[in-house]
Amino acid sequence: MYIDPNFGGMLFQVLAVVFGVLSGTVLMFAGKIKMGIAKFRRSRRQKDGENETSNESEK
Repeated sequence: MYIDPNFGGMLFQVLAVVFGVLSGTVLMFAGKIKMGIAKFRRSRRQKDGENETSNESEK
């Protein structure tokens, strides 16, 4: 299979733009992403705490 030599340069340029857009998007929404993860972890911790208290009361 033959790959044109200029294809590598074009592929690098496209991947560089995609990487820049993705990293920029992550940086723009970093605060919201962190808050969402913290909220998810907090809800999981509360559910685990409720399960532990209900299990202890059954014993």
